[in-house]
Amino acid sequence: MKSRAADTDDVPAKELFPGVLPDPLRGELIAFRRDLHMHPELGNQEFRTTAAIKDRLEQAGLRPRVLDIGTGLVCDIGTAPGSLAADPGARPVLALRADIDALPIPDTKTVSYRSTVTDRAHACGHDVHTTVVLGAGLVLAGLAREGLLPRPVRLIFQPAEEVLPGGASDAIESGVLDGVGRILAVHCDPRVDAGRIGLRTGPITSACDRLEVAVDGPGGHTARPHLTTDLVTAAARIAVDVPALVARRVDARSGLAVTWGRLDAGHACNVIPQHAELSGTVRCLDLDAWRRAPDLLHAAIDETAALHGAKSQITYIRGVPPVVNEAGSAQLLHDAMAARRGPAAIEDTEQSLGGEDFSWYLEHVPGAMARLGVRPPGDPARLDLHRGDFDVDEQAIQVGVELFTAAALLDAARG
Repeated sequence: MKSRAADTDDVPAKELFPGVLPDPLRGELIAFRRDLHMHPELGNQEFRTTAAIKDRLEQAGLRPRVLDIGTGLVCDIGTAPGSLAADPGARPVLALRADIDALPIPDTKTVSYRSTVTDRAHACGHDVHTTVVLGAGLVLAGLAREGLLPRPVRLIFQPAEEVLPGGASDAIESGVLDGVGRILAVHCDPRVDAGRIGLRTGPITSACDRLEVAVDGPGGHTARPHLTTDLVTAAARIAVDVPALVARRVDARSGLAVTWGRLDAGHACNVIPQHAELSGTVRCLDLDAWRRAPDLLHAAIDETAALHGAKSQITYIRGVPPVVNEAGSAQLLHDAMAARRGPAAIEDTEQSLGGEDFSWYLEHVPGAMARLGVRPPGDPARLDLHRGDFDVDEQAIQVGVELFTAAALLDAARG
């Protein structure tokens, strides 16, 4: 991407980019993130998290609104108190989105802010995302009080990102996109050093769906498999052959991948079972191939099961499409980061096979997601997401806050 940070109708940079995070607020935000980390809540159960965000926004004189589903919030800055949508004649607002839920896994770290909830952990960085959007909101609210925020900004704290098909749809139904012209987000990336972001235009995540398959047959004795349906073999062939079959029925560049996480069949070594189950995920880099995936999977599974004399029943659960970064929004994030920390703080990133329900917002308005570096610089370890030992370099919070504040001001200056 070409830098346009200085291309802002000759508005001086010092006027465009106030809002550097002050030290007292930086310390408060780190403490806030650690409190969230100690009290993780699963999707649609984020009542404590919602209350903590709401309380801090209200302390800043803002009027957040809890979403209709009972968790998550939306809050406008720079509009009349209590207003959700911009005035009909007003310019569309910029939205900043965070996800607030945690994962059902144990926290295995030895730190003072380790999770206090059994088998619950913020192992995907949503506590950081939440803190970044909260911090950006507090800084922008301060600018608004000083008359330095020329355009309203909306904060969206979304529940249930980890629950397919994601809480974004519920948030959208609650009206969070009313009056929004562009939406931005960040996602923690342990492959990128803290102090940097990763960016790309176009797809940055993949589609992700869930697949459940039940396979049935008459059962029988393992001494006489020729007299019945060898159901374990049928299930095993589905597990092995279906991913290969589907991969040959789409363009290889679509990245359509079926990966099984569970295969369950039988209870005794000498009994051919009557029932077997498989479940897994379907991931896809390409939007068109994702739309074809259910039909392709149904056909491949039915063909394979029939070949072995088994009957199959398929439950295909739609998840999320790919996050496709719109060019203008990706450029906005690029230029905001360049203005804050220089072009060297931005790196190209690859498309991930992970899924993210931020994609649902982009079905309605343009937007982009940046990868927020959270790896301690120089640390060779790459603690992946969705692991109990996942943690972040907390300087990433300041980077994310200042990225978003610069993006909001730059977006307003460009009109």
